[in-house]
Amino acid sequence: MIKRKAEDGQTIALIGAPTDVGAGHRGGSMGPEALRVAGLAEALQRLGYRVEDRGNLAGPTNPNTAPVDGYRHLAEVTAWCAAVRDAVYASLQQGEFPMLLGGDHCLAIGSLAGLAKHCAEQDTPLTVLWLDAHADFNTPATSPSGNIHGMPVAVAAGYGPDALTGLGHAKPMMDPARIIQLGIRSVDRIEKRMVVESGLEVHDMRRIDENGMRKTMDVILGRIASLGGHLHVSFDVDFLDPAIAPGVGTTVPGGPTYREAQLCMEMIYDSGLMSSLDIMELNPAYDDHNRTAALVVELVESLFGEQILSRHHSTL
Repeated sequence: MIKRKAEDGQTIALIGAPTDVGAGHRGGSMGPEALRVAGLAEALQRLGYRVEDRGNLAGPTNPNTAPVDGYRHLAEVTAWCAAVRDAVYASLQQGEFPMLLGGDHCLAIGSLAGLAKHCAEQDTPLTVLWLDAHADFNTPATSPSGNIHGMPVAVAAGYGPDALTGLGHAKPMMDPARIIQLGIRSVDRIEKRMVVESGLEVHDMRRIDENGMRKTMDVILGRIASLGGHLHVSFDVDFLDPAIAPGVGTTVPGGPTYREAQLCMEMIYDSGLMSSLDIMELNPAYDDHNRTAALVVELVESLFGEQILSRHHSTL
């Protein structure tokens, strides 16, 4: 889990992955730099953390071509995910807290591959909290676009081409029953059946509407605590309502509000469970004066302990 202050000896490693090869819209490749411009490293340092920016990974350019055999840019996605896998794994091996800055959400395939390998070697189970508007459990049979940013959860669960499922230490990379999704509100028709059959735990927006963010997060965090092991949070910026976060390529109305999102992040921090993080799908080409990047930095501050007032944990 994240050590609370720099003196605890853990480094937060920022790992940039500037690509949009898995997405349907160009621009996500600018996401890592937008987060840096918005002051991500400085915000974490103000909270007392030791931060090392490892710069950006390198990979193939976006060829912007049509799908082949149901997958768009498969070779390029595989190369980027392999680079992410190796960087995340190396960071974990050094005892760091890896924070992957995307880039589109196909990169989570690499992130999960590196995490799963590390966890297997440590004999520690991996649990993932997936914050997203989409279930990302598509296959070519369910995705007319072939964009692989809609497929990372399916790949992690063992569905997909050998080039991607083979990036992990095992197939599947992890048990889909240990993937908990929050904020879901856009799932393709056939994808719905696959999500249910896979064993994913999904807390969609209706559940948040009915129960509120606090009760929903209480359930989720209780479940994660009972599962134990390494908690990875994969934060797709389109998790947020586009009214507050327009800077994504695939906006879906009806997401969490500013305060709901802040509460979600604050409760994750309070739990003390998080051990690694992805920030995905920030697209400055669709943003307004880096407004979404600035909001993401605010949310990351809450995720790492920023509070309105210092206070003891309370059940009130």
